[in-house]
Amino acid sequence: MAADSHRCTSVAAELEGTLLISGSLFPYFLLVALEAGGPLRAAVLLAVYPLAALLGAAFSDELPLLAMTFLSTAGLGVGDLAAVAGATLPRFFLADLRRSAFRALARHAGERYVVTRLPRLLVEPFAREYLGANVRVVGAELRVVGRRFSGTVASPGVAAGADRSLGALVAVLGRDRIVDVGLCSGAAGDRQPAFLQLCQERRVVSTPEKAPSTPLPRSEYPRPLVFHDGRLVCRPEPLVCLAIFLWLPLGVLLSVTRLLLGFLPHGAGLLLAAATGFRIRGELGGATGPAAGRRGTLFACNHQTLMDPVILSTVLRRKVTAVTYSLSSFSELIAPIPTVRLTRDRDRDSRIMQSELASGDLVVCPEGTTCREPYLLRFSPLFAEIAGEVTPTAVRAGGAMFHGSTVRGHKWLDSVFFLMNPAPWYEIRLLAPVATYGGGASSRDVANGVQRTIGDELGFECTELTRRDKYRMIAGHDGVDARSAAAAS
Repeated sequence: MAADSHRCTSVAAELEGTLLISGSLFPYFLLVALEAGGPLRAAVLLAVYPLAALLGAAFSDELPLLAMTFLSTAGLGVGDLAAVAGATLPRFFLADLRRSAFRALARHAGERYVVTRLPRLLVEPFAREYLGANVRVVGAELRVVGRRFSGTVASPGVAAGADRSLGALVAVLGRDRIVDVGLCSGAAGDRQPAFLQLCQERRVVSTPEKAPSTPLPRSEYPRPLVFHDGRLVCRPEPLVCLAIFLWLPLGVLLSVTRLLLGFLPHGAGLLLAAATGFRIRGELGGATGPAAGRRGTLFACNHQTLMDPVILSTVLRRKVTAVTYSLSSFSELIAPIPTVRLTRDRDRDSRIMQSELASGDLVVCPEGTTCREPYLLRFSPLFAEIAGEVTPTAVRAGGAMFHGSTVRGHKWLDSVFFLMNPAPWYEIRLLAPVATYGGGASSRDVANGVQRTIGDELGFECTELTRRDKYRMIAGHDGVDARSAAAAS
């Protein structure tokens, strides 16, 4: 009976402070300013925010919200903001999603409303993908002039001090309707949003004074978070952003230094890299150097950043050749190892790889693109057709400030950003070689087996997703580099 009573009840919940643990809006506006507008816009927002917050405390709570909305969205194209809302913000929303509130919302199968002080367009992709396709977002509507945002919001909107959430929900529901259940936080001193006046029953989903709020664990996400974009690793609270901006000059210097160390002899490069805080750990698993007069070794590794082949070369202490489909001219220039561009023509690429393998070691990344989360994309089977044996190579990498990969950003700066982290780290593990011929296994079977071997070693989940899926989700295109396409034609 209890379960049945939830099926047709409508529910409304505030996003900030109820569904999300934190009530702060600054991180989301900063992400929009940075990813859609650039670092200068983000710096202006960070500089203005303290003054806006002080004036808001003295006069109106609505002032900081209006200032952040204007500074982060004015002049942005509709497509740019939509891309950030769909590819960058959901990860940060999920990381702050309160488990008790999410479970309370999910128990209701009737009409569900999420009320937010953020612009509706910023929250809707997250709500649709992770809270339910039938969830309606009630938030401020951004005004559009042509195909760009003016930075202002249309009435009624949802403000803070002058709480217009009641009028906003009425505009969605209609004047004669009410909501069965309103979800709220029971933190002492917290304001209760005005829209709760439209709710027959109020339910407290969290009381921080009695027990700390618990984020929703990854295992309970409604759907896996596999792909996301954006440069920042950590949640950009004001003090965190200030620390990042202060770090940038030293970070650029460290990045250039670490790039130059890649051209030194491998032993010296490893020691000096460690001195700069760059941690590299390699487990060779009994791998030996190339024997005279024999073909090189084929390494198949999962793809974390553009530096995967360079770090493998450093760990092996010998040159390896990397094959790539889309590498910028700048990345090719700064690469301390040979790189070979493939054409996406299967027969031609097979001949290129066999030729390179005949003269030395070769490393391939069969996923075809990077994946930041603990998942492996589908492995292309081409590598299993060019050699009798392949060495699976498990790779993990990370940093505390910046991601070393991007889709919509400046890809040519991927390695620079990764090396700008205060203490970037890499782990390379060479696994037991796998035979590609014999036993009746097809190249697809071999590729799937290598994928599972690497996944088991890293604790990553294997998927059937591809590079095309990633680029369509984040950028809206197939991610084919123009130079590779031209070479194949």
